[in-house]
Amino acid sequence: MTTTGVQEPRRTRVPVQDSPAPDVVPFGWEPGPDDLVDEAGDEVFFRFPTPDDPAPGTRRLLAMSLYAALLGLAGVGIGIRGMVSQIGGGVPGWYVPVLAFLGMVSVALSVGAFLSIHRRILPWLLLLGAAVPLIADIMLAVAY
Repeated sequence: MTTTGVQEPRRTRVPVQDSPAPDVVPFGWEPGPDDLVDEAGDEVFFRFPTPDDPAPGTRRLLAMSLYAALLGLAGVGIGIRGMVSQIGGGVPGWYVPVLAFLGMVSVALSVGAFLSIHRRILPWLLLLGAAVPLIADIMLAVAY
């Protein structure tokens, strides 16, 4: 009972193993952190963390988050610059689609880095790779 006299419905927890998520997202679901091989015997690089996974190190998560935040802020700046250039006119028709595509590639690589956070070097390679299309965006924005 609450203070208003209305009884709240009971809440029950759904066990993780009964979740329909593995059928919806079939890649990379393993029972634990030690099982990094799928049914075909291939090593899994990208996967959502499971409840049994150890938490990533605080320093590692903080460093990755700060780097991704810097990439995001630079991307927002490039987006604003691209919008101002488009409104001002004088840019070719391919300018905005290329700017947007390179930004989406950078975001996809950043997402991949966080999905592979339990790997040793792969997240850092992906975050460094995410900077490459962003640098291309910066060079494109400076040119126009």
